[in-house]
Amino acid sequence: MRVLRRTWFTIDTDDVRHVPSNQGHPTRSKPDETLPMISEQFRSGMKGLTSWLHGHEHPVTMFVIADQCESEEFVQMMNDLCSTFGERITIGCHGLHHRSWSAWPEDCEAFAQDLGASVSILKQHFPEHFKPWFRAPAGYVASWMIPVLVEQGFTVDSSINPSWLVNRKYGKGESWRTVNSTVNATQLVERAWKTRFSLPTCGPAQHIMGLRWNAKGAWKRLAKPLNVEEINLVEDSTIELDTIYWHVLDYARKDGTWSPPIKGL
Repeated sequence: MRVLRRTWFTIDTDDVRHVPSNQGHPTRSKPDETLPMISEQFRSGMKGLTSWLHGHEHPVTMFVIADQCESEEFVQMMNDLCSTFGERITIGCHGLHHRSWSAWPEDCEAFAQDLGASVSILKQHFPEHFKPWFRAPAGYVASWMIPVLVEQGFTVDSSINPSWLVNRKYGKGESWRTVNSTVNATQLVERAWKTRFSLPTCGPAQHIMGLRWNAKGAWKRLAKPLNVEEINLVEDSTIELDTIYWHVLDYARKDGTWSPPIKGL
């Protein structure tokens, strides 16, 4: 694999109602039906994201949960981003709902239906920005899901967190290595999340006590980000990229002043 010293910025659009403690997990979820379609934290996060995007010229890929498009306000917010930042915004699929697929029994048919519905919705609302790139909700991915992604026309998966600390997420008898091996036997391009010292650095790891010191250190040492003209290199398996992700909700932290700890931005 040819090394290109670049970093791919990705952002998940999960709202408060989507977190595994509330939705999508067979044992962790305790649904709170009073949670709104769009939280105030999310609105604050979108404002912070917009401000952050105005501060540089790099592209970002947003992994969207398709059920968020049931809200006209959400669709408008996303379209405003797309209109303002143009080709800098690409949109990938984060599922129809925030279902932790590998925590449930294997169900290829349901997963295929979920993907089909998600793609249809995202293409309808964001036709110029959608890419057939997938990220499993909460990183719950299993080997049985990979052939379904291929059959559904996806070209990139970015679900694997290559750390021993989260091997429980990959299903019974699996690990990140077994899932990665399954991907490598297909034409699907895997963009695993950046780790440091075999520990997670993305998403919640940026905030969890005991992990954040390492995560922040990793992000302060990132290579130059991809530019707009390079974004399609994400689909090129001969190019090695660092992939990092965080959440829209993160921008609501610190009274709306949070920004990703990336050197130079």
